Amino acid sequence: MARVTIIGTGYLGLTHAVCLAELGHDVLAIDVDKEKLARAASGAAPFFEPGLEPLLRKNLDAGRLRFTTSFADIGAFGEVHFLCVGTPEGEAGRADLSFIYAAADALAPHLATECLIAGKSTVPVGTARQLRSRVQALAPAGQQVDLAWNPEFLREGFAVQDSLTPDRIVLGVVSSRAEEVLREVYVTALAGGVPMLVMDLETAELVKVAANAFLATKISFINAMAEVCEQVGADVIPLAEALGHDARIGRRFLSPGLGFGGGCLPKDVRAFRATASALGVDSLVSWLSTVDTINTGRRDRVVELARYAVGGTLAGKRVAVLGVAFKPNSDDVRDSPSLAVCGRLTAEGAIVSVHDPVAMPSAAKRQPELTCAPTVFEAAEDADLVLHLTEWSDYQAIDPAALAGVVARRVIIDARCCLDAAPWRAAGWSVHVLGRPGHELPEPGSTP
Repeated sequence: MARVTIIGTGYLGLTHAVCLAELGHDVLAIDVDKEKLARAASGAAPFFEPGLEPLLRKNLDAGRLRFTTSFADIGAFGEVHFLCVGTPEGEAGRADLSFIYAAADALAPHLATECLIAGKSTVPVGTARQLRSRVQALAPAGQQVDLAWNPEFLREGFAVQDSLTPDRIVLGVVSSRAEEVLREVYVTALAGGVPMLVMDLETAELVKVAANAFLATKISFINAMAEVCEQVGADVIPLAEALGHDARIGRRFLSPGLGFGGGCLPKDVRAFRATASALGVDSLVSWLSTVDTINTGRRDRVVELARYAVGGTLAGKRVAVLGVAFKPNSDDVRDSPSLAVCGRLTAEGAIVSVHDPVAMPSAAKRQPELTCAPTVFEAAEDADLVLHLTEWSDYQAIDPAALAGVVARRVIIDARCCLDAAPWRAAGWSVHVLGRPGHELPEPGSTP
């Protein structure tokens, strides 16, 4: 087993650290955020991810996972150093690489012996080769310090599974030694049949952004079809099923709704466009502008429907929102479509009460004007409208008849297209499901 360090203990870094320790490696992790580091060192994950915290505590207790604030400790300890810092959206959509360069600059002066740096962050093509030259110039060990790129493909809500048993491992390398070292790190996954694809640095960098661009395009495509369905009275759900049976297309990510959000797809789509523009090939990925427009337009559509449902103006109307995380099984509200809708509702004067199984503390930090309710029924009390905006399984188990007893008006918009509308209608609710016929909102001024 290898001595591994993790630079950055955010969502990616901490998950990677815990899972590598679970695989038997000796792991030392560092972060500039001392409060977050102390929390992780105490066994408490600073974010919600199913299954992560028990593994964190298990490997802390086993001594396979430790934390430090010293880059000198990191440099002296590690055979393999994983760069896992954020690359947030910067000016004009470009990826902000300041954190990754700062991490590399802090680490390099402490690399006095042969080692490997493996980048996992999502970066514009060309970054890895620049980092390799920069680190070798700064490190006492010089060219004995190699650099590879090993992009991550974690799905929030399934990150532990994706780390321990990924569907593929991508390596961008310059040397055979880098490949050998990383094969040792991932020996358990490889023994379990996980494919490893080895390529050059630039191709490995492109794999991640290309994958996210494709997924974003697929999601926006089905949402565009949902808009068409609403116009012509067709049903987007059987349409998606029919498309999904085509082996060339597949059913995954053909789920219509409010669109994508989170800390990856939106920023990666915009960063890819910015990179293409800098390379002079922006016309080749011009469709990504349409993908982005369709995605954000779904939020506009829900606000438009909400306005219509309450009589033409949201001012003074009570709206209950079910779900504020950008997706279920996560407390992540970065670029959350639901939270964006909440902001627009409150900007128009609505009184918004929200419920989410785990993401309300994060939402309250972003939008303190929201009322966070501990239960769905408290969120919906005296509501003129209920919006289903994050597809938590909890909400599919709601008793519509019981909820009808607390609202002012029995009107619900299912923006995630996953509630069974029949029992809601049977309980007297007016239901609208994006992209589906037969689910009409009441005329403004009526009292369902």
